[in-house]
Amino acid sequence: MKHGIIALSSNYQLYASMNNKCMAVLREYSPRVESYSIDESFLLLDGLSPLWPDMTSMGHDIRHKVQTWVGLPVGVGIGSTKTLAKLANHLAKKRPVYKGVCDLQSMAPDEAERIYASLPAGEVWGVGHRISEQLKRMRIHTVRDLRNASQASLRQQFGVRMERTLAELHGISCIPLEDVAPARKQIVSSRAYGERVTALREIEESVTMYAARATERLRRQRSTCAAVHVFVETDRFRTDEPQYNNGRTVPLPEPTDDLRVITKAAMWGLKKIFRLGIKYKKAGVMLMELSETGHHQGTLFASGVSEMSSAPLMQALDAINQRFGKDTLRLAAGLGQHRWTARFDMVSQRYTTNWNELPFAR
Repeated sequence: MKHGIIALSSNYQLYASMNNKCMAVLREYSPRVESYSIDESFLLLDGLSPLWPDMTSMGHDIRHKVQTWVGLPVGVGIGSTKTLAKLANHLAKKRPVYKGVCDLQSMAPDEAERIYASLPAGEVWGVGHRISEQLKRMRIHTVRDLRNASQASLRQQFGVRMERTLAELHGISCIPLEDVAPARKQIVSSRAYGERVTALREIEESVTMYAARATERLRRQRSTCAAVHVFVETDRFRTDEPQYNNGRTVPLPEPTDDLRVITKAAMWGLKKIFRLGIKYKKAGVMLMELSETGHHQGTLFASGVSEMSSAPLMQALDAINQRFGKDTLRLAAGLGQHRWTARFDMVSQRYTTNWNELPFAR
């Protein structure tokens, strides 16, 4: 530790475990909960006013229970739409006066107006840096300016998404709660290498493993892909070394979830973009043009893999790996020393999922 800074490796198992525990607490407050990201959720509060006449007190109760039961500090924002709830959450975290809970829905109109006038338009969900700069050129600087702007001109300039954002700022819900996460339109598996790699064989090992991870998620959501994109990158922070970033998209003869077909396509694309003498820092695989399994047009130019034999084989592969551990069964192309594997030398303890890493009281 230097200058009070502690550096830790990523700990995805712990993150997922803590997220699941937090979600279990939130479901005690509402039957409809959307896990928006690993650290953010939406709760639908319609019909709960008889149980909680004061939503602010409910917010404090949520904070206390999550802190006590899970050990995580959280902020609670309450609004009549998702966009307003996100804005309220920002206020809850940034302004100590709210003590971690901000309820814009029950706030006095004049107080809400003062808040909107003090917040930059860029704090609104969906308004990024680039759009924020464009809004400034239109003399729209604050949340209040954005809310009072012409709906027609904003739609003409930015499209229907900005029109929905404006409606949400006026309390009109346009972004529904998603109880079940929608199927992904793209699936990416990628990670920075633990050390830089120069050999094609080692990059092939990593791409094979990344393809396996992506294809597992593809089958889990019962989808197939019609194109595979493979990419490589160098370390952009090493300005003293040659920089090279490239990718290749490989269309498939027909949509599939077969690991063998997807890996073969990724290997072909990788050989097209690989260059000797380059120190690579990262590679990855993206599955594109996803569709629901069983819903695709046939083709005269088959991939050579029988669909009748592919499905049982992939089911057996998933079942064995789920029972006996990840990568118990894998393609031979992924075998090797795996020097490229990401380093986790500074990982924190996975005390919620690993018996050997439970903390001890002394």
